[in-house]
Order: sequence, then structure tokens, then C-alpha cells
Amino acid sequence: MKPFQIHLPGSSRHIVYPKHQAGHIGKQAGHLGSQAFYPGRQHSYLVPPAGAAGIPVQNQPGRPAGVPWMPAPPPPLNCPPGLEYLSQIDMILIHQQIELLEVLFSFESSNVYDIKNSFGQRIYFAAEDTNFCTRNCCGRSRPFTLRITDNVGREVMTLERPLRCNCCCCPCCLQEIEIQAPPGVPVGYVTQTWHPCLTKFTIKNQNREDVLKISGPCIVCSCFAGVDFEIISLDEQMVVGRISKHWSGLLREAFTDADNFGIQFPRDLDVKLKAVMIGACFLIDYMFFERTR
Repeated sequence: MKPFQIHLPGSSRHIVYPKHQAGHIGKQAGHLGSQAFYPGRQHSYLVPPAGAAGIPVQNQPGRPAGVPWMPAPPPPLNCPPGLEYLSQIDMILIHQQIELLEVLFSFESSNVYDIKNSFGQRIYFAAEDTNFCTRNCCGRSRPFTLRITDNVGREVMTLERPLRCNCCCCPCCLQEIEIQAPPGVPVGYVTQTWHPCLTKFTIKNQNREDVLKISGPCIVCSCFAGVDFEIISLDEQMVVGRISKHWSGLLREAFTDADNFGIQFPRDLDVKLKAVMIGACFLIDYMFFERTR
């Protein structure tokens, strides 16, 4: 039998980043590199479907099966262990799991999240580590430790949020989250920036130096629509990415606080900054979309 080859063509379609509406004049799409940022899916890392020959699909013991895990790409240079998954993607989907006991008995349980790529393959698994009293007494202002693990149960990231005042009228004790990768090694911080009207955050590196900004709407409300938080440069002239809270449907939004988020960023962005953006997404979820019972 003669040998043959199968060619998997890559996608050559480019989606131009939409122009800004009123209030955002002057910002042009871009990122920290030399190329323009495109929020569409531009994947040079093609992943065969689950069950394809040569690529085993692993599931963590005790985790629900059926959702394939993303195969680990080759780690780039100076990449923290476990963050190599972030080097080949430009979009992350975060889905909070519905807790049945929380729906039935109206007490706050530990949040659990699936972190996936745009193909629906699971990248990480995130679980909140807090006690019952902290969750139900402090509500959305509660301090927490969020542990993020990979497909073999290895903890690759730890998110630490201290107890702070969750009131916009108190600029002296604003929200903050620390991102560690691996656990115990800080790679960045996300701090709330006080503003009388708008929702603003600052992304910092491991040395607490400002790197990027996050700008959200004046009124954070996801009623029948999504909410976007733009990730912009320090001079606020370039859009680097976006954190979006997706509308999950009337029943899910009304009876649960299980939210769905999407994060978009340039594929060639530093994996440490991508990890910090994941931390920013969780901080935004707890601050604005975690239901207080």
C-alpha cells in the first residue's frame, strides 16, 4: 500500500476588532506586541477530536467524565509549570458549576469552575477553599483561596483574596487578588482602582508594577445581556483584551449564581499575564455577580 498524507488546513480568516462606540474614541485595537489584536478565534494549534489516535484523553479521578482535557503543548522558555496550556490559546471560557444544595437550601457552598479553551476542552479545574461561616457571613466580600489544578490534579495556580471592604464609597480599603503560579510564587496582582462612577482595576506584575488596566461599565448589570470589561494599555489608547460575563439564560440567572465568563487576549501574550487575567475574572465574578443570600 502506498503511503499517503492528510493535510489539516489552518484557519486564515481574520476578524477585525470592532470599532469603539461613543465614550471610547481614541482607543484603537491592539496589544502590547507589534501585531493587531483580533478577538476572533485564530488558532494555529489544531487539536484533533477526543479519542484520536496518539492523543490520550485524561480525566482526573473523582471528576465527572465526558469532557476531554486539552493535550499539553510543549512548554515555552521560562514558563511556570502548568501554564504551558495558556501559551497556545487566545480565548478562555470559565463555567461555574451549579450546586444543587445551594439552589434547594439557599446557603452558599464553595464555588467550582471549569476552565476551557474555545474548543470546549477543559484546561483547568478551579475550586474555592473557604469555610461555611466565611461564605455565608461575608457573602460576596468574603476572603478566599481558589485552587486551580490541571488534568492530573496538580495545583498550578493559587488565587488569594484578602478580606476588604466592598463599598465604592470607601477608597481606602479596595479589593485585591494575588495570583501565584506555582503556589507560593506570585506572578501578579489585580487591584481595584477607586473611581466615583466607573469600574476600574489595575493589573500588576510580580513586582507590583502597573502593566495594564481594566475598565468596566458604570452600572454592572447582566439583565438579559452580557457585560464587558475591557483590558487596556496604561495610556488607555489600546485594547489588549476583554473579560466578558455572558448571559446564561433566564432560569439559570434567576435561580442560581452559576456564571459563565469569557476572556480574550493576544495569543502571544506572556502566560503570566494570561494567568493574572484569569485572576481578574474571578475577582470580578465575586465582586459583582456572586449573589448575596
